[in-house]
Amino acid sequence: MVELFVDRYVYLFVLVLLSIGLYGMFAMRNLAKKLVGMTIFTTAIYLFFIEGSVKDGATAPIISPAVGVDAAGYVDPLPHLLILTAIVVGVGIVGVGLALLVRIYQAHGTLEENEVVARLSGSPRAGRRGHPLDEPAQATSAGEADGEAGA
Repeated sequence: MVELFVDRYVYLFVLVLLSIGLYGMFAMRNLAKKLVGMTIFTTAIYLFFIEGSVKDGATAPIISPAVGVDAAGYVDPLPHLLILTAIVVGVGIVGVGLALLVRIYQAHGTLEENEVVARLSGSPRAGRRGHPLDEPAQATSAGEADGEAGA
């Protein structure tokens, strides 16, 4: 039984990474920590697919006289290509997520999920005096000011 776990240690590592990622996404209240948890979770999925495509004694899919045309002697390149594409898409998603985090922080002054939700729902909160969003809206253009004066 121990040999089974020793032979498949990568799958145990993947399970640990999946657990850490899920914990980060569901248990943390900080939005930046949620994004890090999502990144760890997707990395575990990448490792799972790559480990699943490993074949002992196989070579790259380049036909050679040593292996011949027997498909069993070659590694399937499709999982590697899919994961490479997923990594590129994942980097884009993390970039957009970081940009959203910057914008959320600029608008609300915090990345704590509970405080942002309270702010968006209109609930009053203590400790946020002096923030630009706390001040009432004022006329910002000359046209709005003239419209009020003429009425």
